[in-house]
Amino acid sequence: MAKTTPGEFFRQVRSEASKIHWPSRQETVTTAIFVGLMTLLLAVFFLGIDALFGWIVSSLLSLIG
Repeated sequence: MAKTTPGEFFRQVRSEASKIHWPSRQETVTTAIFVGLMTLLLAVFFLGIDALFGWIVSSLLSLIG
């Protein structure tokens, strides 16, 4: 395997970094809002599921004791 000199390495890094597509501010804001809404939606969903299972378990335990 051929050794790469530090100069060549940094030229390759600069070349690869120039290929990166950075999102615009609008894309970043839109994505952040979407992620926040989906997180909130999933939190409410799992809160409901947890409450339902808690109610089922407490109902079943009340039958025993």
